[in-house]
Amino acid sequence: MNQPVPTQPAPLSPEKSAAINRAGARIAPTWPLDRLIAVNPWWGLRDQPFSDASARLSLLGRVSTLMPAGYYRDAWEKGRISGEDLLAVVADSGLDMSVTDCLAALDHTEPEHWLNVSDLLDADTSRQGKMAWRDEITHQLSQFCADFFQRRADDQSPDALYRAWRETLTHDAGLAIQMGEPGLMEAVAELPQTSEEALGRALTDLDVPPEHSDSYAHALLLDINGWASWVAYEHWEGNLNNQPHNRMSELIAIRMAWDWLLWRHMQRRYPEKYRDIAQPWRHQLSRLPMLLTRHRAHQSSLWIWQAALERAYQQPLFEKLSASQPGLGNSRPRLQAVFCIDVRSEVLRRALEAQDRAIQTLGFAGFFGLPIAYRPAGSDYDRPQLPGLLAPGLRARRSEPPKRAGQLARSAGWARWTGGTPSTFAFVESAGLAYAAKLLKNSLMPSGPGHPIDTGAETGDWVLEDEQGVLDASRQAGLAAGILGPMGLTRDFADRVLLVGHGSHSANNPHAAGLDCGACGGQSGEVNVRVLAQILNAPQVRSELAAQGIEIPESTRFVAAVHNTMTDDIDLFDSEPLPADIQGWLVNARRQTQRERAPDLGLAELTDKKLDRALRRRGRDWAQVRPEWGLAGNAAFLIAPRARSRHLNLGGRCFLHDYDWESDSEGRILETLMTAPMVVTNWINLQYYASVTDPLKYGSGNKVLHNVVGGNIGVFEGNGGDLRIGLPLQSVHNGTTWQHEPLRLTVVVAAPAERITGILERHETVRNLVENDWLHLVRWDDNGQLSRYRRGQWEPV
Repeated sequence: MNQPVPTQPAPLSPEKSAAINRAGARIAPTWPLDRLIAVNPWWGLRDQPFSDASARLSLLGRVSTLMPAGYYRDAWEKGRISGEDLLAVVADSGLDMSVTDCLAALDHTEPEHWLNVSDLLDADTSRQGKMAWRDEITHQLSQFCADFFQRRADDQSPDALYRAWRETLTHDAGLAIQMGEPGLMEAVAELPQTSEEALGRALTDLDVPPEHSDSYAHALLLDINGWASWVAYEHWEGNLNNQPHNRMSELIAIRMAWDWLLWRHMQRRYPEKYRDIAQPWRHQLSRLPMLLTRHRAHQSSLWIWQAALERAYQQPLFEKLSASQPGLGNSRPRLQAVFCIDVRSEVLRRALEAQDRAIQTLGFAGFFGLPIAYRPAGSDYDRPQLPGLLAPGLRARRSEPPKRAGQLARSAGWARWTGGTPSTFAFVESAGLAYAAKLLKNSLMPSGPGHPIDTGAETGDWVLEDEQGVLDASRQAGLAAGILGPMGLTRDFADRVLLVGHGSHSANNPHAAGLDCGACGGQSGEVNVRVLAQILNAPQVRSELAAQGIEIPESTRFVAAVHNTMTDDIDLFDSEPLPADIQGWLVNARRQTQRERAPDLGLAELTDKKLDRALRRRGRDWAQVRPEWGLAGNAAFLIAPRARSRHLNLGGRCFLHDYDWESDSEGRILETLMTAPMVVTNWINLQYYASVTDPLKYGSGNKVLHNVVGGNIGVFEGNGGDLRIGLPLQSVHNGTTWQHEPLRLTVVVAAPAERITGILERHETVRNLVENDWLHLVRWDDNGQLSRYRRGQWEPV
């Protein structure tokens, strides 16, 4: 029998409104597939110690920021973690634990988790055999969001998202029938008209006090973390482009409205069952602080194991660095090559340097300091070619005659329609037998994948412009000087200087952009190096640079190149061939790099020739789910002169950025490195970390089951569930074991202590990352000694 339940207006108080906004700010953005970059998924929690954020995430969303106890036990039994590692970490933490205590702690039972109203209903044994409310709510909301953000994303009117959802649910009578709850539509009809009213009504009726409103809202967002992350991306981009808008409170209102609908439905239809959920609901609200304390206590011993795992990696690295002696260099190298700091470049740089002492390599952020967006010919779309932290200040375009624009647009459209997993089926169904021959050819004799624009379809000089117009030689020289200085390339130029961006080639891979250059916004670095090479080769620019004290010899030529991380080729974009000896060095470096990578790809037994052929086919194979390992294994970031690590094998696990503190008199270059590349590497590191510790929440699942959402928004695993974000399982797991070991980034900086601490004092974000243990900061002094920044001071390693 229906029980009438009165409803009264319930305004959203300022305290609760602020709590809702705090909850929304805790969700990090996820970028679209065609601009996929790695993101620290806990970026919004960086103001808290990692361990506190971890306990909160575990309580509210069953999120795992640590590996299962069995993983640490296995590392112990196989000797990857030693007793020395454990005891050193225990001593550092101030705890009183023996190795036996640490092992016993692995058997502790995890404390209880927060339950939303839908979870409490799902716990009712009488619902066994029926679809879980959590699953149905996620499915309904996810399908709605996919439709809205594909077709109506440009609607920035107030409450557009909430109003569209309310309208959809009001006309979806089948949902109540499917769930076996026909009376549910009566509650749906009472949904408040605005998101603010919905939040106020729900928080009031559910008796959520202001001090717990942010925790409850955060728990709801973690239920739909994928779409929450997409909304956070919209907000991020809006702020970058000075077009602020934020739908996060609407999304919270939608998910909270579902809890309110179930609450109200139970009040009306099942008063006895309502009492069965109301009591535990109010009880857990009153116990939230205590539950959080329990999760923090439970995880404290697991953090010992995690830190010991990180120490087991750090100690051999520190020993190498401490024993390192700078190698002798030539006053003027025969060849210079500037690579992205990407960990994959470390292997190739080491291989290239091994060819001859006259070769010098340098590490620099992969967008090569160019704050550009790229506009293809005939297009009005600007594609960012810089880190997601930044907004482009310049536009790069070709001086391409408009007559080719149509051809480029058709090529781009054709490639987009036929390149993704689900779109391929639609295309074949539409094209029929006309496409059969090409489909068969690509299966038996696949051709190299490539972007219709990035692979050189456009020609003509590059044009750089901003709101004031085209940059003249003087302004280009100012831009170039601001790049060459931090690059450490202001004198002793070689006759050939390679500017080496990077990109990957793979087929049938929605996450392909994640293998390209994150510093270039999930694109190949080709545009950036081509633009910079043109600038630095221009005689007028060189004259302007000479007036600023940077004299580039007439014999020096800058050559744009791209490191294909799939095959380890260095593809050159220059009409003048390189001298024969340099060409030979590049070929030999490719072979050495391929050989080093072969074991991780299961190709170690192949000859050099067959290995090269296998890698090229691997990137063209439609069925290959592991074309390459990307940045798996990343663990450290060295900010130091390359001469101090040139002779070291760092195993393809280190980001390398050249930096000489003695040439940085005011410390501005170091400040840039610690506030930009160091933050970017933290994002990369914790994206891989989270995709391993919690692949369900922060990984995108099995590639074989992916369906692309909205062309480029993201993927579903199968045909429903939440939007999947993060890395596919196959990017971090080889089918037997984890290919990536989740370790927080170890940043090693060769600079005076006071310069580093001064930057921490001036920049809250960097200070939070360091002092709240989101990464490890280590100083490397001129004598080779290492010290760690802990608790506001430097401690010897």
